[in-house]
Amino acid sequence: MPHFFFNKKVILLLVGMIFLVALISFSLRDRTNATLPEQIIKDTVGVAQSIVAKPANYIAGIFNNIDSLLNTYEENKRLKARLEEFAVVQNEALQLKSDIKKFEQIEKSENLKAFNPIQATVIARNPDQWEEKIILDKGSSHGVTKNMAVMTASGLIGKITLVTPFTSEVELLYTNNPNYRVSAMVLGEKEAYGLIEGFDEERNELILKRIDSSLMVKEGEQVVSSGLGGIFPKGIPIGEITEISTDDYGLTKMAYVKPSADFSILEYVMIANRTSTVIDGADGNSTNKDLTNPQEDSEEEDE
Repeated sequence: MPHFFFNKKVILLLVGMIFLVALISFSLRDRTNATLPEQIIKDTVGVAQSIVAKPANYIAGIFNNIDSLLNTYEENKRLKARLEEFAVVQNEALQLKSDIKKFEQIEKSENLKAFNPIQATVIARNPDQWEEKIILDKGSSHGVTKNMAVMTASGLIGKITLVTPFTSEVELLYTNNPNYRVSAMVLGEKEAYGLIEGFDEERNELILKRIDSSLMVKEGEQVVSSGLGGIFPKGIPIGEITEISTDDYGLTKMAYVKPSADFSILEYVMIANRTSTVIDGADGNSTNKDLTNPQEDSEEEDE
């Protein structure tokens, strides 16, 4: 009896192995269509994978979106920083371009051919006399001396009144100093001479006095420095005549002059280093002898 059961088990094992081999062979052969069991199994597995994959992909997509947002935020910060740097560099480039243009305009001025120009930068204004005085970054160590003329590319603005080793103070044409005068010339059909003496605060214009009443001057004519006073070079633009009247005594003419230079915005200026010796600091006070024979006066001083 045990021997019979043993044989039966062997027979069943062999039959099972044969069935398994046949099933494997059937599965491995080339087929174009899946069997019904295969279809059931594949569809079941596919549905299960779909159920699991969709939430997983959704969650993974959320994390990817968050990561993308974080990367976008950081990139946006970097781009903003770059844009700010670019804006700063662009502003600096524009400022340098403007500065170069201003210096070129000053250097091209024909009025400085007979002088040694000293370029300077306005570093401050006198708090007590905001509209009348400015401070420059050039002093005696740079060759600046008292009574040197100061100008911009647009025109004359004043003269040096105080010098230290590394700075200098400029008294502008807009001053109430009664001793401050500039010998000027009107460029009309016939040249007319006069003196810039003070300015009108209400009109914000310079006052040109002591014009010969016999000479014809007109509105719109240009006023330049005459160079007769011994301080300011000849031919530097001062302004344009806006109105003409007579002085208090009616003996000479007086004119209001709109300045060529903008006194409210002064950044870069040129100091005219004259080679001749300046005797005093009041332009327009020279006598006829001083103006006709300056060399003789210099020789007498040397003696």
